[in-house]
Amino acid sequence: MVEVAKQRFPEAENRLFQGVFICMKCGAKLRSDLLKVRSKKVKCRKCKTKQLRPIHKEHKA
Repeated sequence: MVEVAKQRFPEAENRLFQGVFICMKCGAKLRSDLLKVRSKKVKCRKCKTKQLRPIHKEHKA
């Protein structure tokens, strides 16, 4: 079997990973500006915490 490498386009990279953050408590995904997240102005919609991290670009196996 020949394995085909996945090609990622820059447009898709930006759409999937640019400005997407994950809540550290409940795992909810939300989109926001990096500066607002760093200054703790953004809260999670589900649990209302301000602990957010950027989404990982590669899935760890």
